[in-house]
Amino acid sequence: MTALARIAALLLVAVLACARDAAAQPLVADLSSHEISITTGFAGTELLLFGATDGEGDVVVVVRGPAGPATVRRKSRVLGIWINTDSLRFEGVPSFYRVASSRPLDQVGTPGMRQRHQIGVGAVNARAPEGTPPERLAAFRDGLVRAKLREGLWDDAPAQVSFMGPKLFRTTISFPPNVPTGIYNVEVFLVKDGREIGAQTAPMRVKKTGIGARVYDFAHRHAALHGLAAVMIALAAGWAASAAFRRN
Repeated sequence: MTALARIAALLLVAVLACARDAAAQPLVADLSSHEISITTGFAGTELLLFGATDGEGDVVVVVRGPAGPATVRRKSRVLGIWINTDSLRFEGVPSFYRVASSRPLDQVGTPGMRQRHQIGVGAVNARAPEGTPPERLAAFRDGLVRAKLREGLWDDAPAQVSFMGPKLFRTTISFPPNVPTGIYNVEVFLVKDGREIGAQTAPMRVKKTGIGARVYDFAHRHAALHGLAAVMIALAAGWAASAAFRRN
């Protein structure tokens, strides 16, 4: 089945879902897949999010990966050498972040609503230690955003949510090759007249499969043995290269 045919089939499902559920809720949405498998040679992928509304409004999609700590370090030049001289640890930082919207974010909802639902990079939750001076917090938070953007794990340019007719919508979510594993939350909001009138959350999973998954699992369960095996393999490779050189 071609990509165009898959999209057409998924949109047909959305139409049927809307006809069945629109009377009960203002927003119906789903993903083309709820799981991404990372295999050897994984080069990134895309998922289609599609759905329907029971009336007019803006649609916003927020995708967040598993949250965890993130430490931002600041380098300074000391005696001609650049070294880490300061750091700040944030908690609850999404490992992955994407947004899609039918209109520019500053035209959707209110600042309070966008902050509450973490809509936009500037609204992403990142908790610093209590008592951190505002100027220091702002500087390190900017550094956190720059690092995530540089890694390709966050994106400050919202993707487009496209409407096909007055009710059907779709958007594409891109995942880079270095996408972290874990459980993701995909939130879809219907916004009208500055307020949220419908919302839906769908979980999805990113996991490693194949031999890469087994090596990853072994490395985390048996870190000492994995390290020893890596050293032995390196020694064996060095011995083999030396033996081949002597024969030549």
